[in-house]
Amino acid sequence: MPDGPGRVLDSAAPSRAVPNGAVPNGASLNGARVLVARSPDRAGELVAALRRVGAEPLLLPLIDFELARDQHSLDVAFDALGAGAYTWLVVSSVTTVQALEAKAAERGVGLSAWLPGSLQVATIGPATRRFLEARGIAVDLAPTGPQSGAGLLDIWPEGQGRVLLPQADIADPRLRRGLAARGASVQVITAYHTVDYPADPSRSLSAGWPPAAGPGTGIPAAVLTAAQAKAEIGAGGLQAVVAASPSAARRIHADLAPLGDCRFVAIGRSTAAQAESLGLAVASVADAPTASGLVAAVVQALAPGQSPPRPGAAPHPPTAHPPAAHRSAAGHLSKDRP
Repeated sequence: MPDGPGRVLDSAAPSRAVPNGAVPNGASLNGARVLVARSPDRAGELVAALRRVGAEPLLLPLIDFELARDQHSLDVAFDALGAGAYTWLVVSSVTTVQALEAKAAERGVGLSAWLPGSLQVATIGPATRRFLEARGIAVDLAPTGPQSGAGLLDIWPEGQGRVLLPQADIADPRLRRGLAARGASVQVITAYHTVDYPADPSRSLSAGWPPAAGPGTGIPAAVLTAAQAKAEIGAGGLQAVVAASPSAARRIHADLAPLGDCRFVAIGRSTAAQAESLGLAVASVADAPTASGLVAAVVQALAPGQSPPRPGAAPHPPTAHPPAAHRSAAGHLSKDRP
């Protein structure tokens, strides 16, 4: 098979392995054009990682995030959180942290100062963990395996008192049900709303993210409209499309299908399951919601000899690991919370 865009080369070139990832040494995407369904303010790390392995990333913003419409209920829960009414705070996304930070800012304090010292914090995904720890908030429990609600439930201690679970308006209810089944008293609160891109600037939670190109990555990634992306797919100009959430998978199906030879790469099992339910063939799944884990999944999807997947065929998950700095502590109750 001739070498070309969308094929990984077995070359003697120097290693381009992404730090903390599972990308094979020497792998190159050889100019493959990869469509990332993220907005520019949330795609910087992934854009940089794809470029390091020779891909040409393009962006297709599909969803965005706005402040919760029911601010009163969120205020009541947030005040109870600060007063020590909960044993655990479960945070499943960086966007949730941003929503809670907005509430703390309204009260003239930082989020870390608002949280009582007795509170234990559980999180999903290394990016969310880093975001919390960068703000001085210690993480007491995090999955070591699949970075998902199921991964957190696998290590959740039985019982564990009252739990505050702030989430998106369209969050999967299985995490709440799983926590309740393990004996926790769970209060779910809508922390933010998922909306079509772009969000209302007066209600957007996107402020504060790095630009798409990321530090030192040069020219920002091109941003396509859905019509432009569909035309590129029809002309064979895109080799892979990446979806980070079930809602993004739904929009890709609605706006871009059929995908033809363009490979669908999912971040997380829930995204893959949503895509499959819509008839989209999933080429690969990144179990770790990290830039390096996702690049490994794209490399897997575009590897030489890979035929376009059939809808319903089991996708192949690449080997991916959480950052080494967190690996030894993740999944265990921390004893060093300030």
